[in-house]
Amino acid sequence: MPDITSNVSFENVAREWRCKWSEDNEKASLTALQELLSANLAAIKESGATVQRVVCGSCMDFKVIMTLPAESFGAWEEAGFAPEAEFLKGMEAIDGVTQVETQTYTLESL
Repeated sequence: MPDITSNVSFENVAREWRCKWSEDNEKASLTALQELLSANLAAIKESGATVQRVVCGSCMDFKVIMTLPAESFGAWEEAGFAPEAEFLKGMEAIDGVTQVETQTYTLESL
């Protein structure tokens, strides 16, 4: 188990793709984001990651979190987090979507 400090260890690394959606047009951007995720879910899971989706109705967050064991994460990173580039382009192309970002972090159940 890798250590960040003497008392902070981790077994899993997560990659997050996130953006903000709009309530305009009856939340059309949120509907489109879910359609994009559904269309790409099989390709995302090819990495071996577990996939979670987070939607916040008050701050308009849409997040997709892929989690892999730390020892497997490097290979996916070297592959460019496929299909990340295409997925992010898809997010950016949706009217009402803003603040498209990514982040990598450790993620543990305690």
